[in-house]
Amino acid sequence: MQTTPAHWNASPAAISDHAVPITPCSDDGLSAFLSVRARLFGIAYRMLGSAAEAEDIVQDVWVRWQTADRSLVREPAAFLATTTTRLAINVMQSARSRRETYVGPWLPEPVDTSADPGLGAERGKSVEVGIQLLLERLSRTERAAYILREAFDYPYRDIAKVLRLGEANSRQVVTRARRRVVNGRRMPASSTEHKRLLDSFIAAAKHGDVAGLESLLASDVACTPACAVAA
Repeated sequence: MQTTPAHWNASPAAISDHAVPITPCSDDGLSAFLSVRARLFGIAYRMLGSAAEAEDIVQDVWVRWQTADRSLVREPAAFLATTTTRLAINVMQSARSRRETYVGPWLPEPVDTSADPGLGAERGKSVEVGIQLLLERLSRTERAAYILREAFDYPYRDIAKVLRLGEANSRQVVTRARRRVVNGRRMPASSTEHKRLLDSFIAAAKHGDVAGLESLLASDVACTPACAVAA
């Protein structure tokens, strides 16, 4: 059974604190940066869905802010936000050029959003949309394997055990799911099924109830066409 990674419970501020030196200085732009740091993290996180990548972006923005001619910048907050957005776009474009599949667009990494209600609302909406897309584009087995691997970092042997597959087969299922989540055909999904999976996913991400999620995904995979219609 997997446990929720510790960084999922870290706040954006806590994640970023170690990256930027907190030393008093009158002209290094630190105060302007600190005043919008949480906002910059939020921008990057909303675009990428990854706390680690968002932190990398914030650190890169800090470095660029240090080397910029700040005397020419009228609105530091706008400048920093624009720089953050452009860097995040570069990361997204680079990912597409390498044909990599990120958690971000489909299942954002959970982070503590209590300090930023706006970020929390957007994250919630992103998870809802992500679950809907998985229901529409993936088979039950693909969806189960994809969620366990991409959202909860299950080893393939554990995915195989939960879904009663061979380990090699579980790898193939995840690889196929990664392709289809981007380019797959969309099929209708019921609102009942969406709510069931969404509630279970959130319970696992927020409260560590991965056993409940495992049970739901395993029963979905074992479900016959007749019981799927009944659901």
